[in-house]
Amino acid sequence: WSYSIKLSRSLSPSLSLGLLSACVHGGDFPVRHPYFFRSKCVSCTFTALFIPFPSAPVSTVKFESCLHNREVVFVSSDPAFSVRSDGSVYVEQEVANLSKPVQFMVTARGLRDTRIWETTVKLMLSRAWDSQPRLIKFPRKHLRSSSSNSLRRQKRDWVIPPINVPENSRGPFPQMLVRIRSDQDVTVGIRYSITGAGADQPPSDIYSIDPVNGKMFVTKPLDREERASYHLRAHAVDMNGNQVENPIDLYIYVIDMNDNRPEFQNQVYNGSVDEGSKPGSSVMQVTAGDADDFTTANGMVRYRILSQTPHNPIPNMFTINSETGDIITVAAGLDREKVSQYTIIVQATDMEGNLNYGLSNTATALISITDINDNPPELTDKTFSGEVPENKVNVVVTNLTVVDRDQPHSVNWNAVYRIASGDPSGHFTVRTNPVTNEGMLTVVKPVDFEMNRAFMLMVVVSNQAHLASGIQSSLSSTAGVTISVQDVNEPPVFPVNPKLIRFEEGVPAGTTLTVFSAQDPDHFIHQTVRYSKLSDPANWLRINRTNGQISTMALLDRESMYVKNNVYEATFLAFDNGAPQASGTGTLQIYLIDVNDNAPVLMPREGQVCERARPASRVNITASDADGDPNVGPFVFELPSFPASVRRNWTVSRLNGDYAQLRLKIPYLESGFYDIPVFVSDSGNPPLSNRSVIRIKVCPCDDNGDCSATGAVAAAGLGTGAIIAILICIIILLTMVLIFVMWMKRREKERQAKPLLIDPEDDVRDNILKYDEEGGGEEDQDYDLSQLQQPESLDHIINKPAGVRRVDERPVIAESQYPVRPSLPHPGDIGDFIIDGLRAADNDPTAPPYDSLLVFDYEGSGSTAGSVSSLNSSSSGDQDYDYLNDWGPRFKKLADLYGGGEEN
Repeated sequence: WSYSIKLSRSLSPSLSLGLLSACVHGGDFPVRHPYFFRSKCVSCTFTALFIPFPSAPVSTVKFESCLHNREVVFVSSDPAFSVRSDGSVYVEQEVANLSKPVQFMVTARGLRDTRIWETTVKLMLSRAWDSQPRLIKFPRKHLRSSSSNSLRRQKRDWVIPPINVPENSRGPFPQMLVRIRSDQDVTVGIRYSITGAGADQPPSDIYSIDPVNGKMFVTKPLDREERASYHLRAHAVDMNGNQVENPIDLYIYVIDMNDNRPEFQNQVYNGSVDEGSKPGSSVMQVTAGDADDFTTANGMVRYRILSQTPHNPIPNMFTINSETGDIITVAAGLDREKVSQYTIIVQATDMEGNLNYGLSNTATALISITDINDNPPELTDKTFSGEVPENKVNVVVTNLTVVDRDQPHSVNWNAVYRIASGDPSGHFTVRTNPVTNEGMLTVVKPVDFEMNRAFMLMVVVSNQAHLASGIQSSLSSTAGVTISVQDVNEPPVFPVNPKLIRFEEGVPAGTTLTVFSAQDPDHFIHQTVRYSKLSDPANWLRINRTNGQISTMALLDRESMYVKNNVYEATFLAFDNGAPQASGTGTLQIYLIDVNDNAPVLMPREGQVCERARPASRVNITASDADGDPNVGPFVFELPSFPASVRRNWTVSRLNGDYAQLRLKIPYLESGFYDIPVFVSDSGNPPLSNRSVIRIKVCPCDDNGDCSATGAVAAAGLGTGAIIAILICIIILLTMVLIFVMWMKRREKERQAKPLLIDPEDDVRDNILKYDEEGGGEEDQDYDLSQLQQPESLDHIINKPAGVRRVDERPVIAESQYPVRPSLPHPGDIGDFIIDGLRAADNDPTAPPYDSLLVFDYEGSGSTAGSVSSLNSSSSGDQDYDYLNDWGPRFKKLADLYGGGEEN
């Protein structure tokens, strides 16, 4: 078999032409190219990839070894070419003329196998962009084995030329690429077709094939950036549709053209570098991509700087790595205070930066110069001065102005001030103004004109950040400050404040306690100090206006509510006669020593014991004394000798120094309340005594020693008879309430069971009568209105024959007589009276309604009836209607109407 490789016009030695690999396994091995020539192989596949670029391997042949990586040795029959162990074909001698194809034999054998395989390699001239249709035929294969001298012919399948199509071709279209032919088309009619992406699958209709002669066409320009290769399958069938050849794979590679400019990821790049950076310092990186094939010059991008703005200190402060896009500094002299930002225009060009053939694009790089602390702060003056009044704090004496050329409001610019000398007592500090960076010299500790009339300070300024390496501090970073202290009228000052003195309580009024005087600190001005009282809660003291002598106006009482922890406080005011007047305050604390001036008081004032003496029935008593130690306990408790019943019935026994017990002395004492006087004495010198009364309740007790309920009542002063009387009254009251409730319930039941005198539905007081009868409308208008007129006389009615009348007319007969109501009827006869009246009305033919169907007849021109106001009561004389009030709530309205007397 043979393998064809297309070469450039001239080859130099050591140029790799391709890669040949063989599969040693029983006799046959194939060769595949990107256009894929193929013959049958029992056990292996041999693939060659054609790469038609100058100065690069002309072809790479890849194969899948069935020897499992066993070594194969290749030998070329032409000394101008060699095949290495990895299958690479190299040019060993100068080959200047390739106008005719070069052909040589390659022998392959395994190191551990005695069999030998041979193939023919044919080299011919070719261009990567050559698109003329070609037909390349493989010669027949020859196989020779050392173990057998016989040759075996292998049948060929298809002869398929390689296909390389450049992108963006201008046509004309369809453009023929290659002709595919089966070697059986001589004897059999063949029909060709192709399938796959680009043919019958999306993107479809890019490739087509003449089914008769096998010519394959491309129908439109290709774009490698959209699709770089196509994989098709070619089919050959006879006229009946039967497969003649096995389908074969077609690989079409789109040759890249330089049709895309480089594109930067950003149009503006931002970077930074410290000022004063050394040459070679990295700044930033710009990146551009090219959609063309990056393995070719079309996609190889190179960078360069077109311009730099500004040009200070030199026009070329930066350079860029042409391959990586890294921007670095190439010169020293970056100074933010002179140039804070540079604008760099960067150009990216493909074709490895060839400006004649490559496509270019530009982007902007903004390089900010980062500030470093290379400028020390400098004070604007060598000396500063200011004035401050004495005794004032948080006052700004003067502002120290400073200049710093570093970036404002950064740690390299912010000033820090320090007082180096002249203020050993720490009266001043220098605070930084965050806006102006000035130093505010401030008083933090009051100064005294009488002590220091002036200060000479030395102030040093620096930055928050340390100065950069190699930068020295400036002499202007130090300045002197002169401060003058202004004298002001200071208030008088009490030397001891507060002043504590000790006195016994109870000293008489007019007693001199102490002299509480103040001093005027203004030594250089003679002024008079006067005094007054500012605060005296108990109004016990007075002060001499001239010399500050304190005396009493009342007795001092340690037990007063104004004394806290034995100390009484009063505040006094001292003021001078300066202009303006100044005053100061002083506090006098009087510690009152206790004397025994309060007698003890018995506690508690009430108690309870059982009427029969028991061990646990007793009252613990103690005493309260407003004095303090040693004028309080231990206390002495005694019962008086008068009245005699006290000591006869009661006894007091001492428990300890502060407590005693009061209990019955006799076995039994009648229940009740008893007031027991007790004398209590304290331990003062001399002791004070007090007669106190404790109220004791004596009551019967249960087993637990607690007063029972009966005993408690008895103790309250009620006898047994009174208790029984109270209980009987309670029972009678409850019985009366119960009887009244039962009577009310019974009356309610009778009222509900008794029938009403009239039907509730006919009670006009509680019902609304609804009339919903209406006329017949327009269809009910045909009637004789004359029938509604009243006749002039009643003769037509009177003259009617007897027994002949209308049922809706009032009969002309004597009216029925209704029962007469007695003047004073009994409430029980009301029902009978109403029933009799109802019976008479039912049997009265003259009482309306005459019939259920009312027919309105002639009414006449006027009414024969008189005025209703002419009707009078049938009863004669005065009648008393007060009995209506006895008929219950249903007749209350009638009682109100008729029972009112002559006024109603």
